[in-house]
Amino acid sequence: MSESVSLNKFISDTGYCSRRQADELIRAGRVLLNDKPAQPGNRYTPGDQVEVDGSLITPDKKEKPVYLAFHKPVGITTTTEEQVRDNIISYINYPKRIFPIGRLDKDSSGLIFLTNNGDIVNKLLRAGNEHEKEYIVRVNKPLATGFAEKMSGGVPLSEGRTLPCKVQVLGRQQFRITLVQGLNRQIRRMCEYLGYSVMTLQRVRIMNVQLGKLAIGKWRYLSDTELSALLESIKHSTGIAPKKVKTGRKIPASHAPKFARPGKPAQPGKPLQTGKPVQPAKAAKPAKSTKPAQTAKTPVKQEKDKKPIGKYKAFRQKGRSR
Repeated sequence: MSESVSLNKFISDTGYCSRRQADELIRAGRVLLNDKPAQPGNRYTPGDQVEVDGSLITPDKKEKPVYLAFHKPVGITTTTEEQVRDNIISYINYPKRIFPIGRLDKDSSGLIFLTNNGDIVNKLLRAGNEHEKEYIVRVNKPLATGFAEKMSGGVPLSEGRTLPCKVQVLGRQQFRITLVQGLNRQIRRMCEYLGYSVMTLQRVRIMNVQLGKLAIGKWRYLSDTELSALLESIKHSTGIAPKKVKTGRKIPASHAPKFARPGKPAQPGKPLQTGKPVQPAKAAKPAKSTKPAQTAKTPVKQEKDKKPIGKYKAFRQKGRSR
């Protein structure tokens, strides 16, 4: 008896879309499993009937995996949404349904993969799998001494400090950089932090596949040698996102914030909640007075001035006043 598979994998294996897109279709109620709306986590067993937007999806429709290398021009948007102007799918106009693996900024050019095999997408994209991507970058002014060391050591961005990378200076305003991360507009933001603006950015390599002499706007199939090495390199890669670890310097207890939410003590490492001062807890019986010491400017009456007079003296003083 054949084993069942997750429904999103079944849909992806037919070449209809990626697993992530299949999950979105299921959540949107566009997938029927045996004439009933499919739910996230459903599994497909041979003999089940699957429909997407009214079209029957069967194992017979499963197509041979397609792997393309494309030299994306500047101005083309990396999206599968064909209503978006100058999208990559309409530009290539491949006869079968494919989708890009990862992204390249609209203002960037270079190598990008496209496929109909949803199984390898996450394995290639996860930064934790340390798959290299190489770029040639040109900036707006000459590179200062020590530029390569600063870039390769990591640059602080809003997500935290970037991972160490390889940087090689190629000319007065040009350098090569190899990353294992894929943060949004990462190279441009790293350059901006160091005071440069990116003029041109081209990706020339993804893992073992080189852009080579592939003309701008043209695509080709991955060779058997390239595909074999690519699949071998991701054989032990995981498509599961690693647990996020908060980055940033922890604030020691001695530097805890002085302001916090009323009624709650300030805690080290947490952002301030309000500008109101913390109300200290009241002590039952303070051992000593917390009043500030009086200075010489404040006159102090001596106790003898307040000493009460006796009854006899009080009577005599009263008689004299008459």
